[in-house]
Amino acid sequence: MALAMTSSSPQPPPPSHRRRRRPQPAAPTPNANAKPKPRAKALPLLSDVGVGRDPSAIKYYARVASNLAGAGRLRDFLLAAEGLRAAAGDDPSFAARISARLLSRGVAAAVRDRGLPHVLEFLRDAQRVRVPAAEMLDADAADAVAAACRMVLEERRMAEFVEVVEALARYGFYVQGIVNPMDVLKIFVKKHDPYMAIRYARIFPNSQLLLCNTMEAFGKRKELKSALTVFGALKGQLGGINMFACRSVIDICGHCGSSVQARIIFEGLLADKITPNTYVFNSLMNVNAHSLSYNLSVYKHMQNLGVAPDLTSYNILLKTCCNAREFNLAQEIYEEMKKKECDGLLKLDVFTYSTMMKVFADAKMWKMASNIKEDMQAGGVRLNLVTWSSLINAYANSGLVDRAIEILEEMIRDGCQPTAPCFNIILTACVKSCQYDRAFRLFSSWKKSGIKISLSPEQKRCLDGGAFTFCKEYPSNGSTTLVVPFRPTVTTYNILMKACGTNAERAKSVMNEMRRNGLCPDLISWSILMDIHGTSQNRDGAIQALRRMQRIGIRLNVSAYTVAIKACVANKDLKLALHLFDEMKAHQLKPNLVTYKTLLIARSNYGSLQEVQQCLAIYQEMRKAGYEANDYYLKELIVEWCEGVLSSGSDNRDFYNLDLQPKRKESFNLFLEKVATVLQKDVDQNQIVDVRGLSKVEARIVVLSVLRKIKEQYLLGTAVQDDVVIITGHEKTSRTEIETSAVDVEHAIVTVLTDDLGLEVLIGPGSHLPVLPNPKAPTKSRSNLQVPTKFTRPQGVIKIPVNSLNHWLKKKAARD
Repeated sequence: MALAMTSSSPQPPPPSHRRRRRPQPAAPTPNANAKPKPRAKALPLLSDVGVGRDPSAIKYYARVASNLAGAGRLRDFLLAAEGLRAAAGDDPSFAARISARLLSRGVAAAVRDRGLPHVLEFLRDAQRVRVPAAEMLDADAADAVAAACRMVLEERRMAEFVEVVEALARYGFYVQGIVNPMDVLKIFVKKHDPYMAIRYARIFPNSQLLLCNTMEAFGKRKELKSALTVFGALKGQLGGINMFACRSVIDICGHCGSSVQARIIFEGLLADKITPNTYVFNSLMNVNAHSLSYNLSVYKHMQNLGVAPDLTSYNILLKTCCNAREFNLAQEIYEEMKKKECDGLLKLDVFTYSTMMKVFADAKMWKMASNIKEDMQAGGVRLNLVTWSSLINAYANSGLVDRAIEILEEMIRDGCQPTAPCFNIILTACVKSCQYDRAFRLFSSWKKSGIKISLSPEQKRCLDGGAFTFCKEYPSNGSTTLVVPFRPTVTTYNILMKACGTNAERAKSVMNEMRRNGLCPDLISWSILMDIHGTSQNRDGAIQALRRMQRIGIRLNVSAYTVAIKACVANKDLKLALHLFDEMKAHQLKPNLVTYKTLLIARSNYGSLQEVQQCLAIYQEMRKAGYEANDYYLKELIVEWCEGVLSSGSDNRDFYNLDLQPKRKESFNLFLEKVATVLQKDVDQNQIVDVRGLSKVEARIVVLSVLRKIKEQYLLGTAVQDDVVIITGHEKTSRTEIETSAVDVEHAIVTVLTDDLGLEVLIGPGSHLPVLPNPKAPTKSRSNLQVPTKFTRPQGVIKIPVNSLNHWLKKKAARD
């Protein structure tokens, strides 16, 4: 007899209490007098069987469902489970009776035979019928699922892998055991994909830590934009932002060289009413250690918020003062720290003393540096390698080479083994003080026999057991002599090359010795050799060194090209210098301030229009790059060039002295724009010269520049086709020390055109009456120019007719 099921459930097998009877042999003929046996009671339908009423039915169907799962029939298992759940009234006891062993066997077989997508679909449907299949899997099944996930990862199907892990986590699978999450996040970092990294990290309960580590991984690769994207995800995560993340992202900004972004993040915290802790303040000040004013304001803000500075805060302030060379302020902060130490609020460490030692070393205050050493010894702080190096540098910078050597020996007796930079400091001091021969003597002595230090028995006992690699000798008197080996580095040999002065052959021999000792000359070595060639007027040698660097595979930088350009300039080869300048930019190298200045001072005068145009192009490029140039020097050169259009420019210096003052700080941007604009036009174009906004001196220079250009092009065969129109305007300008009006500008231009050049000019757009030249008029001093009473108010336009220009050009060509 079959049991009725719900319409949505499959037909189950008979219940356990209704077993099918075996066929029985034929019964004997019943006795008429015998009493009939009672009929068996009919079993109820499954839908009528309640959980509380017949738990044996649930047990039976749970066993059947488990057998289906163990046989790999996962879909049938779900059908049975769904029907029984509906009949059991959603009681969870059914799921607890399913065999986890058989279910795990079926899932493992499904992963192997039908693939991961089929298992994910099964886990989804199992969750729908409230069977926590993912949580019931044993180790073998879980390993099978994890192995399938790792296969997807190895094939670098990253988007699919993230989707699978998300689904497994949603179904209750232990996803942490699939693979180390950071290994996957590192893959996303290498792929420059912060968004997928964020999505994957959020799967795990420790997502904040994973996101912080991911942000730092992007920061190490200097991918600031990606790191900020991860930081934004951290801010929007449940639970709010943590101070560790803020500190990390600020440190990343510093590593990427973006102190401005670090300031923006800090200001964002303040805007969100979040009070940063001491560590965040320290990171911010460390990133901005190049800006003393900003760090002092941060320190003040820190005090206003009630955040107590620690030792690191003060050390960073000392570092900032050192970078800004504010020695007095550093001394004040140091004294404040010493007072706090006396009060028991701070305990100065070796970093504090080392920073102060460097401050005084840079200031060449060797006595103050020596006092810091005494403070360290009094405070029980032992000097380390950095502190001893700074102390040696303090004496070396002051030119006290002998005292620096004594400090080096004292350093060894104190048990601190010196490294090559300690020796290099002393050699550098010899070079800076022009003691070239002594530098070579010291180098030869140290290299041959090291540096020998005599120790007393007590000093020897103090050094026993140290980490020294000394060669020990025992003289007959019982004292110990320590021999400290000296191992020169590439930097050491570079210092010796500088000690060669202008002797290029000796510098080459130093480079050869470097190679014999197993060292390879670096970019600095070759740059020093190029500089020696350039200083000794050997341009070809400098260029050969540059090309040799390229052949052996050294990647040139801006400094190397600048040294080569400097060598060309020293040999008055501006053409080759400009060629190297263009080559450098072709290699995507940005010129620095030294490069621009080297090219701008290459000439004391200009000989052609092309040279002026080249100089103006370099100057404008320099301005766009954000560098400041010597405007006065450039303007003087342009004056020299444009005055060449006159017969003699020697009498005009008093006139220019009215405006060309070195002490002026105003920019000449507008003036240079005018000059560059008129010089870039072709002669056959309409020659319109706008001098509005310029002083009379600058307007004269611009006009003469136009005429000089026209003259040079005429001599090359280009005729003038149009009039030259000069726009002076009506407004006043006060760019110079003395207010200049349009009348003054126009009068200065008309005077130079008519009196000095003999040109015919027309004044005013509606006037056709020419102002004729007066060759008999005496030349007036430009320093005492006055507007004549008969000179009417200008209309803002001056025109030089083309006929007058051609006549003037013919006379100039015949004279030249």
